Amino acid sequence: MVHFHEKLKVFFNNRWLVFVCAVWVQSSSGAGYLFGSISPVIKSTMGYNQKQLAILGVVKDLGACLGFVAGSLSEVLPSWGLLLSGAVQNFIGYGLLWLIVTQRLPTLPLWVLCICIYVGANGETFFNTADLISCVQNFPKHRGPVVGILKGFAGLSGAILTQVYVMINAPNKASLIFMVAVGPSMVVIALMFIVRPVEGHKQVRASDGSSFLFTYGVCLILAAYLLGVLILEHLLNLNQTVVNLLAMGLLFLVLLPIIIPIILVSFSSPKPSAEESLLAEPQKQEAGISEQETNEVILSEVEDEKSPEVDMLPASERHKRMTQLQAKLFQAAADGAVRVRRRKGPRRGENFTLTQALVKADFLLLFISLVLAAGSGLTIFNNLGQITQSIGYTDSTIFVAMISIWNFLGRVGGGYFSEIITRDFSYPRPVAMAIVQVIMALGFLYYAMGWSGQIYVVSLLVGLGYGAHWAIIPASVSELFGLRSFGALYNFITLANPAGSLIFSELIASGIYDYYAEKQAALRHQYLISPITKPFQDNESLTCLGSICYSLTCGILSGVCIVATVLSMIVVYRTRRVYSQLYGNPLS
Repeated sequence: MVHFHEKLKVFFNNRWLVFVCAVWVQSSSGAGYLFGSISPVIKSTMGYNQKQLAILGVVKDLGACLGFVAGSLSEVLPSWGLLLSGAVQNFIGYGLLWLIVTQRLPTLPLWVLCICIYVGANGETFFNTADLISCVQNFPKHRGPVVGILKGFAGLSGAILTQVYVMINAPNKASLIFMVAVGPSMVVIALMFIVRPVEGHKQVRASDGSSFLFTYGVCLILAAYLLGVLILEHLLNLNQTVVNLLAMGLLFLVLLPIIIPIILVSFSSPKPSAEESLLAEPQKQEAGISEQETNEVILSEVEDEKSPEVDMLPASERHKRMTQLQAKLFQAAADGAVRVRRRKGPRRGENFTLTQALVKADFLLLFISLVLAAGSGLTIFNNLGQITQSIGYTDSTIFVAMISIWNFLGRVGGGYFSEIITRDFSYPRPVAMAIVQVIMALGFLYYAMGWSGQIYVVSLLVGLGYGAHWAIIPASVSELFGLRSFGALYNFITLANPAGSLIFSELIASGIYDYYAEKQAALRHQYLISPITKPFQDNESLTCLGSICYSLTCGILSGVCIVATVLSMIVVYRTRRVYSQLYGNPLS
C-alpha cells in the first residue's frame, strides 16, 4: 500500500502528466474557432445583419488576443488560479450568450452580447498562459517541441469540439453554445490542480526523446485521421452510429499520450543519489548565477573595449585576442585600476519584465516580423471562402478543414524543426522563423502568378508557415527574455494577430477585392443593360470572380513576408552569441 501511494505521488508530480493534461486543456479551449458554427444561429435568432455579426466576430477576436490581465496575474497567481479564472470567464461569457440566444433572458442590445462573447473568449488567454508557463518551466530544454505541440492542439480544438458536438447530436445549433460554455470549463476545472510547474528540470530521462517522438507520431496520426473524417463527412451521408464511432476514435487519439507518464512511473525505479545529484545540476547552476555576475559584466566590457578590426580577424585569432583582452580586464579590475561599469537592467537570456523588453530592439523586431507574417497568413484564413468562390469552387468547407490541418502540423513541426536548428547546429531559433517566412512568400507568389492548383499550394504553404510561427516565436521569447514574465510577454506578442489582420486583411485585401468587384459589376452593367434588363442596383452584393481578385493581394503579401524574413535575420545576427552560450558550439 505504501509503495502504491509513493507511485501515485510520483505520477501526480510527473512533468509528462502535466504536459499531457495541458494538451487536453488546449484541445478543449478553442471555443473561438467555433464562431463560424455558432454565428448563423445568433444571426437568425437575434435578427442581426452581416455587419452586426462582423462586429461580434471582431470583439471575439479581441477577447481571444488581449491577454494583459492573464499575463499580469500569472506573476502573482498559481497556475490553478489562472485556469479557474479562465474557466469562470468561459462559463459566464458563453453561458449568458446561450441564455440570450435561446431567449431565456429578455432580448438585449448588441453591446451586451459583445461583452458576453468578449468575456468568454478572453478565458482562452488564461488557459494558454497557464499551460505555456507550466510546461516551458517543466521542459526548459525542449521549449520548441512543447510550445509547438500545445499551440498545435489549441489550433485543432475547434475541429475536436465540432466532432464531439456531432457525436452528441443535439437538436439545434444553440446547443453548441451551451456545450462551449460547459464542456471546456469542466475539463479545465478537473485538471487545474495538475497543470503546474513541478521542477521538471530534475526529471530528465534518457527516454524523453522517445516520448517526444511518440507524441509527434500521435499528432501526425491525429491530423491524418481528422482530415479523413472531414473528407468522409463531406462526401458521404454517414449515419449517426458511424459518426459516433469516428468521434470516439478521435477522442481515443487525443487521450492516447497519457500512456507516456503511466509507463514512465510504472516501470521506473528509484534513482540513486548520484543520479539525483546529476539531475539537480541545472538548479545548482542557476544558484551559481549570482556568483558569475561580475564575470558576465566583465565579458560585456570586452565587447565594449575591443577594436573594430578584431571582428575582421579569423576565428582562431579573434578568440585569442578576446581572451587576452578579457584577462587584462580581469587583472585590472582586481587591482582596482578600472571600474567595471554595471549594466542597467537585464541582458538577453535573463529575466525581463514586459516594460524592459519593450525597449529592446530584438523584442520589437520579433513582434514586427510576426505582425507582417502572421497578418499575411490570417489574410488567407479570413478570406478563404471568398478566395475559393472567386476561382470557381462552390463549397469552401473542405479547404477550411485542410488549412486548419496544415496549421496544426505547422505548429507541431515548427517546434520540432526549430529545436533541431538550435540544438544540433546552435543557430538562433529565429533562423527557423526566417525559413518559414520564405516558404510563405513562395506560396503567395505561386497564387499571384495564377499557376495550376494555386488554392492547394497556398493553403498548404501558408497554413504550415503561419502555424510554425506560433511554435517558434514563444520559444524564442522565453529564451531571450526569460520565464519570470513570460505570461505578459507571450500575451503581448499575440496582439500581432489582430494588428496584422487589420492591416492586411481588412484594409488591403478587402479594398482590392471590392475594387475589382465594382469594376466587374460596372462591366456587367454596361453590357447587360437594356430596356428589358434590370439595371444594376448600388446596394447589390458585390462579388469578384477570377484569380485577379486576390492575385495582387498575394503579390503584396509575398513581398511583406520577404520584409519579415529580413527582420528575422537581423534578430538572428544580433542574438547569435546568446544562443551560442545557451546551446554551446559558439558560432564563428
